[in-house]
Amino acid sequence: MSKIKNINTYKSIDPTIVTIGTFDGVHVGHQKIIKRLINSGKDAGLKSVILTFFPHPRMVLQKDSGIKLINTINERGAILDALGLNYLLIKKFTKVFSRLSAEDFVKKILVEKLHAKKVIIGYDHRFGRNRNADINDLKKFGTLYGFEVEEISAQDINDVAVSSTKIRKALDEGDITKANAFLGYPFMLTGKVVKGKALGRQINYPTANIQIAEDYKLIPKHGAYIVSSIINNEVVYGMMNIGFNPTVEGLEETIEVHFFNFNKNIYNKTIQIDLLHRLRDEQKFESIDALKDQLLKDKEVSLSYIKSRFN
Repeated sequence: MSKIKNINTYKSIDPTIVTIGTFDGVHVGHQKIIKRLINSGKDAGLKSVILTFFPHPRMVLQKDSGIKLINTINERGAILDALGLNYLLIKKFTKVFSRLSAEDFVKKILVEKLHAKKVIIGYDHRFGRNRNADINDLKKFGTLYGFEVEEISAQDINDVAVSSTKIRKALDEGDITKANAFLGYPFMLTGKVVKGKALGRQINYPTANIQIAEDYKLIPKHGAYIVSSIINNEVVYGMMNIGFNPTVEGLEETIEVHFFNFNKNIYNKTIQIDLLHRLRDEQKFESIDALKDQLLKDKEVSLSYIKSRFN
C-alpha cells in the first residue's frame, strides 16, 4: 500500500474506486466496507483508494470537542496496509478546505486528482461546504463526470457507528476484551520508550516508560493489563500499568510496561504495545512490599494467560 500524506504528491493516473471517511479504529464494521472496496476494485480493474482526513474535522471545526481517537494516523495506516488497500490518501483538513463547494470537491479531488470511476459511500454521507450535499447530489455528479456511486446500506453504516461507540465506551471502562472483539485485533498504544524514575527497577520490576506523542489518542481506563509487543522481530509479553502510581505518590499519568524475560536496551525506540487482557484496577497499596506481592500475583496470572493462549 502507498500512504500519501499530501494529496498534491499523488500523481497516479490509474482509474480508481474510492471510499471516503475517517475509519477510526478500522474495526470489523469498517473492514467489511474496505474489503468490499478492495474486491470491487479487483473485479473492475480499479485501484482501491481510501480518502481520509487529518486532523479529524471535529478537531478543526470544534476546537473544544475533546475528541479522542482509537488510532493515531500512523496506526490507522498500518492496519489498512495489512488489509490489501492500494492507496491511503490523507487530505489535510483545514477551515479553508471545509469551505470547498461540493462540486469543486468532486471535480478537483475525486475526478481530476483521483480519476475515480466508482465511489462507495454511506447512504447518509454529507460533504461540501456546510455539509450541504448528500448521496443524491453525488449520484448527479457521477452522471455528469462519469463515475458510478454505490451506496452503503443503513444497516452497514449503523454497524460501523455502533461499533465505534462501543469500542470507545469499552476502553473507557477498561473492558479490553470487548474492545478487541469489536476491533478484530488488539487495541494498541504506540510511543517512544523514555527514561522514568526507575522505581520499578528498585523493586525488581524494571519498566519501559511509554511516551505517546499524540494527545488525541484515546488512553484506556487506568489499571493493569497483559500486553505484547514485537521488538527486534521478536514477540515479547509483559504487563503494563496505566495510571498515577498512587503507592509512591505519583503526580503524573504514566504508561509503564514490564516485559518478561527481556533485558535489552530499548530507550528512545518507538514500540507498539498490544493490549490483550485487563488484570485489575489501579490500586494504592499500604506499602512497597504489598505492591511487590501484588505484582508477583499479576505476573503469575499473566504468564498463565499467555501460556494458555499463545504457547
